[in-house]
Amino acid sequence: MWREMISRLTPDAEIARPAGGAVVDGIEERLGQVVPAELRALLLEVDGVADEYGTDVVWSAQRIADENWAFRVDPDYSRLYVSFSSLMFFGDNGGGDQFAFMRSPDRSDVFVWDHETDERRIVAHSLEEYLVKSLEADGEDWYRP
Repeated sequence: MWREMISRLTPDAEIARPAGGAVVDGIEERLGQVVPAELRALLLEVDGVADEYGTDVVWSAQRIADENWAFRVDPDYSRLYVSFSSLMFFGDNGGGDQFAFMRSPDRSDVFVWDHETDERRIVAHSLEEYLVKSLEADGEDWYRP
């Protein structure tokens, strides 16, 4: 389902091979958060998606675990920003802004985190809507107001 949808949206997308279930489970173990069902299903089908410009619209399962862990333990982040513990980042725009699910409370909305202002706001109501918007944007910052 995900692979076909992504290919329809942009035939030039780079789609990685599926992540193993143990790798996706490793995200949950490392972060102490459940991977959203949509994201889990996508990772089990494609372990990362880059648009035609090489922007990592969806990170690999390993990168999701690593980046989120870094956000939680880096002392510089805790001094500069509001806590990231309720978010699960999974992709970026290539310029520093990142996309995440809210894990506490558990929501299916996709949020953008603006790395310059620390603003967090909803940009899509599902992973599918996020993929449609980001892959059809043709390199534009579609998520900006």
